[in-house]
Amino acid sequence: MLVLDTHCDTPSLMIEGLDIGQDTSGHVDLPKLRSGGVDAAFFAVCTLADLSPDAATARALDMLAAIHDAADKYSGQLALALTPEDVESNKDKGLFSMLIGMENGAPIQKSLSLLRLFHKLGIRYITLTHNGDNEIADSSMEGKRWGGLSPFGREVVAEMNRLGIIVDIAHVSDLTFNDVLDCSSAPIVSTHSCCRALADHPRNMTDDMIRRMADKGGVIQINFYPVFLSSEYAMAREAGSDGLDALLPDAEDVVRHITHAVNIGGIEHVGIGSDFDGIEVTPRGLENISKLPVIFDLLAKKGYSDDQIEMIAGGNFMRVFKEVTRK
Repeated sequence: MLVLDTHCDTPSLMIEGLDIGQDTSGHVDLPKLRSGGVDAAFFAVCTLADLSPDAATARALDMLAAIHDAADKYSGQLALALTPEDVESNKDKGLFSMLIGMENGAPIQKSLSLLRLFHKLGIRYITLTHNGDNEIADSSMEGKRWGGLSPFGREVVAEMNRLGIIVDIAHVSDLTFNDVLDCSSAPIVSTHSCCRALADHPRNMTDDMIRRMADKGGVIQINFYPVFLSSEYAMAREAGSDGLDALLPDAEDVVRHITHAVNIGGIEHVGIGSDFDGIEVTPRGLENISKLPVIFDLLAKKGYSDDQIEMIAGGNFMRVFKEVTRK
């Protein structure tokens, strides 16, 4: 079974000095990855919405440099993966695959040339926005600038399709989602979202969105952030209520979102995108990436077959990765 987590924010810590080769206080490092049986993960080059375009580009380059430096430093334990075949080959060699995603398209500024350069540096998916609208599209947390994709955003999606970069709609507005689904010639994904039917948050996907994305071959990768897993927890946290620990979601809640997405979109269209190192609190029982087998054990106890668990663990996303990168 190939285990793939599609969203870890570890590069944001790496540029502050975190050494992924050591057992750290972070959610993700090589000892924890080995302990959790994780074969591959997308390390997210994340830039926040309040950065200027130039600052976003500079920060993205800093994180990319840290990722490439780590790949050189720990070449006996991990390797960068640029293709699905690299992931499979690295697994056969006993190497962890470090893939790179970009969370927020702001670093490309308004330049398809910069988009092409970031692809050459290893970016294999782009989350079009973060928590603010940008030159590409409207975000789920703002959604006031374009009414969906901008005209430039349509060019970006087309060029991503041509290059073989996966289009990620995890942070976009519902209107942007509709536009992307309409104009992308390749399957799209949400690398780290949950189900709005179970937790009413704009970052989560509605049943209709899950169904329509699945119909076009895409996948939803379930997020571990407690705010996205439980409306009750999110409201109590927002209100500053006491007793938050008692409301904290657990691994069963993650499986509940996985199962809901499976029921809506089908078993072929669901996976895992933890958001580790990008969330300040984790579900009980999922304190870091070494705990990932807890999810698979729970799925097995609920009657999922080995083949179905393998699909959720990484097989579904790998299928999309292969389709998007196929020339």
